[in-house]
Amino acid sequence: MKFPKQIIILLVLPFFAFNAMHKYYISVTQINYVSEKQSVQITSRIFIDDFENILRERYDESITLAGKNEPETVNAFVEKYLKDRIAIKVNNKEANIVFIGKEYEADIMRCYLEIEGVESIESIEISNKILFDLFEDQQNIVKTKINSKQKSVIQTSQDNNLVLNFN
Repeated sequence: MKFPKQIIILLVLPFFAFNAMHKYYISVTQINYVSEKQSVQITSRIFIDDFENILRERYDESITLAGKNEPETVNAFVEKYLKDRIAIKVNNKEANIVFIGKEYEADIMRCYLEIEGVESIESIEISNKILFDLFEDQQNIVKTKINSKQKSVIQTSQDNNLVLNFN
């Protein structure tokens, strides 16, 4: 029995409509401790369009990320936003997070941050509030590799503070 094309379209169309209406809001932040360099290296991967929207809302409506002639001010806005939304304490002491830079790959922006002068890590407290001010259902996946131990957690706007112990 052959189905007419119209019936097939009517059966399949709702699946596409449902998927197109729902978008997932996720960032992934990798935190590695490199003991030889006494450095905590942080890489955050965020969708460009979402990050562009928050920068436009907070700082400048004309910002366009990943453009050929991206203004110099973009890096300053990216740094300011990340430092405002990511807080880390190492061994119960506030860490000074240094913005290294960013790069684009397809629809993702990678942001590089670093905490220098970390001799050892017994505990680390991480608060990652990236894009919580834009999307209430935003989820930030935080992966760590510290002292050869790997741990992962999902932070939400309701649960955005994490303490990991490594003693």
